[in-house]
Formats: sequence, structure tokens, C-alpha cells
Amino acid sequence: MKPTNPLKKFFDHLKKADESDRSKSKSHVPFRLNILFFVIFALFVILVSRLGYLQIVEGDKMKSQMKASTTITVKENAPRGVIYDAKGTALVNNAANPAITFTRGNSMAAKDILKLAEKLNKLIDVPADETLTTRDKKDFWLADADHLKEAEDRLSFKEKNLDTSDEYQKLVDKVKDSEIQFSDEQLKVATIFKRMNSASALSTVFVKNENVTDEELAVVAERAADLPGVSTGTDWDRSYNDNLDGSLRSILGSITTEKEGLPAEEAEALLKKGYASNDRVGKSYLEKQYEDVLQGKKGEYKVTLNQQGNIEKQTEVKKGEKGSNVVLTINAEFQQKVEDILRTHYQKMVDSGVAKYSPGAYVVAMNPNDGEVYAMAGFSHDTNSKTLTENALGTITNAFVPGSVVKGGTVTAGYQTGVITGNDTLIDQPIKLAGTSLKGSIYNQVLGNQIPLNTVKALEWSSNAYMMQLVLRMLGVTYQQNMSLPESASTKESYDKLRDAFAEYGMGVSTGIDLPNESTGIKNTNFGEENGPGGGNLLDLSFGQYDTYTPMQLAQYAATVANGGTRISPHIVKGIYGNNDSGGLGSLEKEVTGNKLNQVNITSDQMGIIKEGFYQAVHGTDGNTTARDLASAKLDPAAKTGTAETVADGGESTINSNIVAYAPYNNPQIAISVMLPNLDEAHDNENKAIAKEIIDAFADTYGVQ
Repeated sequence: MKPTNPLKKFFDHLKKADESDRSKSKSHVPFRLNILFFVIFALFVILVSRLGYLQIVEGDKMKSQMKASTTITVKENAPRGVIYDAKGTALVNNAANPAITFTRGNSMAAKDILKLAEKLNKLIDVPADETLTTRDKKDFWLADADHLKEAEDRLSFKEKNLDTSDEYQKLVDKVKDSEIQFSDEQLKVATIFKRMNSASALSTVFVKNENVTDEELAVVAERAADLPGVSTGTDWDRSYNDNLDGSLRSILGSITTEKEGLPAEEAEALLKKGYASNDRVGKSYLEKQYEDVLQGKKGEYKVTLNQQGNIEKQTEVKKGEKGSNVVLTINAEFQQKVEDILRTHYQKMVDSGVAKYSPGAYVVAMNPNDGEVYAMAGFSHDTNSKTLTENALGTITNAFVPGSVVKGGTVTAGYQTGVITGNDTLIDQPIKLAGTSLKGSIYNQVLGNQIPLNTVKALEWSSNAYMMQLVLRMLGVTYQQNMSLPESASTKESYDKLRDAFAEYGMGVSTGIDLPNESTGIKNTNFGEENGPGGGNLLDLSFGQYDTYTPMQLAQYAATVANGGTRISPHIVKGIYGNNDSGGLGSLEKEVTGNKLNQVNITSDQMGIIKEGFYQAVHGTDGNTTARDLASAKLDPAAKTGTAETVADGGESTINSNIVAYAPYNNPQIAISVMLPNLDEAHDNENKAIAKEIIDAFADTYGVQ
């Protein structure tokens, strides 16, 4: 027997094992392949079914979505509404200007805009912008690809790895001053580039909107295919009536320029409303207050983009609509008359030196029944000269010490606290408190003099003593010479009893006028007195020598007395109107009326006593009757005068000379206030003359009998 070779035996064993495994594997291959083929077939069926569904069922939707990815809707501004006076005379209109616009594609880079700007510069004349900054010039230089590469080569390794915005700032920093010394022609291109580059993706800006010639419009339209995003259109500017000057111009306010765009403090809110950042909006007074009404409805354009994201075609799909129109309560003719009356009298006072310390003069006239403002006029005075400057807005922004005109409010506080109930009689006598100077009526300054006055007579004569004794009664004390006031006289609560009554007439609170930036005056907070605790300031408040009020607040006060106690918010807009077929004044969309803010909390009989006091101030026959100069007015008036001792800015002792009035007494149609602050002596004759002439002008203008 041959000996067994162990190595051969081992290899024979491996061979048999391998043959066995291959035999088993071969028997399973067809089954696995069948499963694989089945899975592939099933997936193929699903894919074909899905494609069929998308093509047949969802085909239109998919086409729409694909179109939407290349067709974008953009909006273009429309003209603002027109502002008319009460007679329908256009005060603020729109002047249309032909313009060349640019709508930026959503992938248009600075280098693309540069090429476009260079093309445009050969076709249109855009003067170089003298306000181009160093940064503007560097941005223009970097828009050139070769220049950008030069700047990038100047960056350090660290600077190249900054955030995109930080890296660009470093690129700007690397631009040399010598590289931005451009020729006049280059500066013109830089100007066009800046305007176009300021547009965000798919927003529209004006490349040129002033002095655009017919030739420029024609050549841009002809070359539209070579100028992606560039188009011809129309811009507009606010234009003003040739006869519009003086007070009305400032009341109307102004709008921002395209460069200013949205005011920073309002930008977020306006953007949410659909405004663009460069939209022109009202930025002051009536234009701002009625922005939502005056702003036009934007036109819409379909902008087709090519595969590179640049604009290929623009098509108008919705024409823009001019904003709604605003009709004022102010009659421009009457406004001018009031302004002329005030200017004539005030200039005379300035020229004579009587008003050398006076900062201005103001008048408001309004309808006491519905709050319509007929006129608001004012002049500022440069105390270093004799020059007057129109300042109608001072009627709502400037406040002065009113003097005795407020006494109707003081009587009201007396009624509300129950210290008087009707036409009660008190003794007019000089008031001398411990440690203070004498306070009294101008006609009764001698201690010991005693004059019985009822409420009507106290208003007719303008008794300070009567009003101070009302306050003493409100404090729970009776006047005695050299008495000290109770501690309650120095509390806010005691002041509030007077101020709350004043507020019911509009003094010291917002009048609710439909203009922004209204002042509510100044409420002093020194409830004590310089000579120790007391409340002498409270007595001063009772006859208008402490807080300050605006001319508009005093006009609302006069109107509230005139109509029997209903405080109505003044308003300068009468109605909102649409546009007719020719773009002019259309039909009424919304009537604007004054809001009824509150009712003075006294009885009708008590209000009648106050009104009678105002009437007798004009028609009384006593030597102390305060406003008899108005008795000859064309409309039968009632009034309350006021003289306040004040101090001018330079420290000089001065007088505020004021008046409130309304007419006719039995059927009030006009309420007015006149404020002449910081005169060097009392001049009630001037404020009464102004009031009378305004009442007469109203009768002539409106035909009131």
C-alpha cells in the first residue's frame, strides 16, 4: 500500500467542497433573477403611470408653474389724488413727465448693469450727478470685471475668506483714489449705473424722469431688444395752483422724493402694505395724514425672464389708477382774506414796535356745528427784524398762555363741583393771601373795594376775583384777607378739578384734528407756590395765567360754547372723492365729519348762563364790558377776551392779547380764536378788530345773514 500524501488529500477535499457550493448556487440563480426583474418591471410601470398622470391630468398646471418661473408680475406707481378746496378749485395736482425706467432682472449682476449703462449713455443724455459719493464711484469702478480682479488680487488670504459683505467692503477699501478720477463722460455713465444698481431684483427705478426728449423716448423704444429691463413710461410731480401761496401751502404738506423713498420710521409698516422702498409717500401734514387715500393704485406688468434671469419682455396687464381725491373744508378765498387781515394788523404792530418781542400771531375759524375748519392762518416773527413768515401750522403746534378767555371753563368747574348752581352772585374784591402779592380784577385793585357780580356779569367784565373765589369754594374755604390756603390747594387733585372742566371744551387735550403733530399745550406741574406751600398757582389757573393752549384748542372751546356744549373734532377734509372718466373730480366716496368727542357735563340752563355772559361781553353797556368793539360786526357775535401777563424769551415783561368769539349768537355758523402773544402792552383793540373783520369777511364770502 502506498503511503497517503496529506497535502494532496487536503486539496482534493477543497475541490469537492467548491464543486458542491457551485452546484447549490446554480440552483438558486433563476429565482433571484426573477425577483429582480419583477421589481424593475413594477418600478417602470409606476414611473410610466406617474409621467402619464403628470402629462395628462396635471399638464396644464405644470405648464402654468413653468411659466410662472419665467414670468413675473411687477408693479408701477400711479399718480396721487388731487387736493381741492371747498369750492372745487384744484390746489395740488400732478404734472406728468415722460420717463425712462429700468426693471432689474433677478440675476442681473453689477457687471451686466455696467454694460447696460454704457449702452444707455450713448442713447440718452443723463447729466452727471453732482452728489455722487466716493463710495458710488468705487462701486462703479468695481463693476468692471477687470477692475474687480485687480482689487481681488490686493486682498490678503485672510480678507479673501471673510463673509461676502465684509469681503466686498475690503474690495472697496482697496480701490485707490487715483482710480476714480473719472472724465465727465464716465461720470454720466456712473450716474446711470448708480440709479440702475439701486434697484432690487424685479423692482423698477427711473433712469431719467426730467427733460426726457421725444428723440430719447423713440430711440429707447426702438432698441428695447438690446436693453433688457429698460422701458419708456411716465413719471409725475406734485404741481401747485399758481395762486396758491401763504398758509394753505404749508397745511397741504409734502411728499418724499424717489431718492428719499419711505420714511425710515414708517418703512416697515408701509412695506407690509405693499409699498416699495423707493415709493414716494406723504411725509408731512395733509399729504401724510391722508396717504392711504391719495396714494394711487399701482399698475401691473408681466415681466418675462430668459434662462439667465434677465428681462426679455414687459407687458402691461393692469393699468394703474390715480389715487382718490380730497376736498377740503377750507375755502381758499376766505382763507386768503383771513390771512390778509391778520398780516395787516400784525405787521402794523411789528412796525410800530408793539410786537417787537412777539414770536407770532395766529387765527383759527371753524364751523361750531360740525367741526369744519374754514381757515387757519399764522405768522412767525423774527424778533431781530420786522419780517413775518407764514406759519399756519403754528395754530396746532404753538401754545401760549390764554388769559381770561378760559373763564367759561372755570365757571363750568364751579357748576360741576356744586359751589355755584346758576347765575350766582359773589363779591368782586382784591384777593390778598398771606405771603403773596395782591391778585384781583384789572378794574378793582384797591383793598376793601367790594362789587357784587353774578355769573353773567363776571364773564362780561372778566372778573378774576369771581373765578378765584370759585376755586376757594372748591377747596372748602371762604375768602378772608391774609388767609392761608389749605394744603389741598397744592395737590394734583385740586388742579384736576379745573383742568378736567377745561378739557371738556378742548383746552389742554388733543382736539382730534385730522393733521399730525398737534400739540396739547403745557400743563405746569408746580402745584405749590414760591413763597411756601399754598396754591396761588391754582388761583392763577382759574383765570388763564398758568397753563398754555394752542389757537386750535381755543377755537374748539369757542365752538363748544357756541353749539351748547358738544365738543366736536375739527377737520380740514370734507370728503373723499373718486375720479371721473377724464381723471377729474368724481363722485363722493366718503364724507368726512367731525367726531362728537364729549358733552360738557353741565345743564343746558347753566350752559345758557355761560353763553349769556359771552353775549353780554359784546353787548353790555357798562364801562367794564370787555368786547363792545365787536357789536358792529355784520353777524351778531358773542365773545370772551383774555389778557395774560407773560415774559418774553429775553426776559421782558409782556402781554398776551387773545379773544374767542362766535356768530351769529342765535344761530352760530363760525367760531374763531385770535392769539397775539408777547406784546409790550395790552392791545385788546387789535384782537377785537381782527375778530370783527374776520366775522365780516365770513358774512361776505358765505352770504350768511
